[in-house]
Amino acid sequence: MGFVLLEGGGEFKAGMAAADERAMAVCGGRAQPVRIIPAAAAPDNNHAAAAANGVGWFQSLGAADVRAVDIIDRASADRPDLAKEIERARLVFVLGGFTRYLAETLSESLAWQAMRSAHRAGAVIAGSSAGAMVLCEHYFDPASGKVLPGLNLLPEVCVLPHHDTFGKNWAPRLTSLLPGALLIGIDEETGLLNDGAAGAWTVYGKGAVTLYFGGTETVLHHGHFFDLPRGRG
Repeated sequence: MGFVLLEGGGEFKAGMAAADERAMAVCGGRAQPVRIIPAAAAPDNNHAAAAANGVGWFQSLGAADVRAVDIIDRASADRPDLAKEIERARLVFVLGGFTRYLAETLSESLAWQAMRSAHRAGAVIAGSSAGAMVLCEHYFDPASGKVLPGLNLLPEVCVLPHHDTFGKNWAPRLTSLLPGALLIGIDEETGLLNDGAAGAWTVYGKGAVTLYFGGTETVLHHGHFFDLPRGRG
């Protein structure tokens, strides 16, 4: 089984270097294929620019084989050729943007099946902001005010991105709506990766990760690690 990298937003900035470099290391090194999925940025036609930023960022970290895969809508998410490219990747990075659009684009698609297959084969599945949110069983849709089903790579988990700016404001409502779930608030330019012993999660970056579970809050910083409650990935 592979790894999962969750980032709170502000991807491709200096604070994310430690997390992204570590993700490349655990997936086999800088020579391994990195593929970027820009679908979440498609609704406002920002997918090409956002993907280019991602490619440039990973190249600056030494990635030798990095490119964007043109998955921007449901039709492209079901293209067999693009799914095969994703399946061969060792690090798949899902950009932030429009969360509900991203979830509905990837849900039950060939691209998502390919991501699951790559993960089973040892790849890192990474997401920032909306990309991190949809990897969980639940995500919050601010437009509707509802909790909606994610892709469920991490059962019984819900990510609150941009926690240091607006994400923390979601916590009281989500604690009520999801009393049995682990809520993970992730600051911008901060990430967490399950690269520790027995799958423990390590915090990377300049901000904090706040865990909401069982009526308690736990704040962790760079270098701290934690285990998910049993059954949560």
